[in-house]
Amino acid sequence: MNEQQTRAQDFRSLHVPGEPLVLVNAWDAASARIVAAAGARAVATTSAGVAWSRGAPDGDALARDRAVDVIRLLAAAVRLPVTADIESGFGDTPEDVADTVTAVLGAGAVGVNVEDARHDGTGPLRAVDDQCARLGAVRAAADRAGIPLYVNARVDTFLRGVGGVPETAARAEAYLAAGADGIFVPGTVDPATVAALVAAVPAPLNVLAGPGAPPIAELARLGVARVSLGSAVAEAAYAVAHRAAAEAFGAGTYGALADALDYGTINALMRD
Repeated sequence: MNEQQTRAQDFRSLHVPGEPLVLVNAWDAASARIVAAAGARAVATTSAGVAWSRGAPDGDALARDRAVDVIRLLAAAVRLPVTADIESGFGDTPEDVADTVTAVLGAGAVGVNVEDARHDGTGPLRAVDDQCARLGAVRAAADRAGIPLYVNARVDTFLRGVGGVPETAARAEAYLAAGADGIFVPGTVDPATVAALVAAVPAPLNVLAGPGAPPIAELARLGVARVSLGSAVAEAAYAVAHRAAAEAFGAGTYGALADALDYGTINALMRD
């Protein structure tokens, strides 16, 4: 078994209901190393943060090769499993999605998120059969590569406001049959809803957390297996840049820069 296969197996083992894998999503080498140094067991990318760092909006706008370049950079920067948010697969067809996964595996990732949201204005979500074909292509590409890729199928029913627990569970069941390993349901952290999703989805459940969400310990008690912070960390980092610029151009002061991670600490992390 090679190193990537070992990392893939290790990453799979981290998805335990009630003992959630916590992912503080990164978007470049420095953020990945900061997260790893803080005690992460794995590193995940944020598609929004990656897109913004490359000068593009989130939502299937970034070119595949540019996204893969960032994934490769992160995978080389840390000695941990890396899972990549590949939006809806960077392609129109299942074959395109398979090509994306082949490239992502070649970049060193051992997990992917694949969402069922549409960004082309033809509807909020892909048809279930269409998404199943795309997930099947993901699984087939991973099998051809000999990597036990962890496929996290994102169900955007709550995020897009087009379905509750029953619709989410039905989509989850179909996606799992198509080759997914886990289910990611962003858009709700209501404890009763999360508990209902844990009960209805026969796979590790991933939720998206941030300010206002229950603490990780409570999500663990509800049976969640994975907690992601998504784009929130990148948003917070860019908020510091925004506040610093507004203050410097306005009052001419520098208070927004207080409590910064110091130069020496960051520079030392980049030497490892």
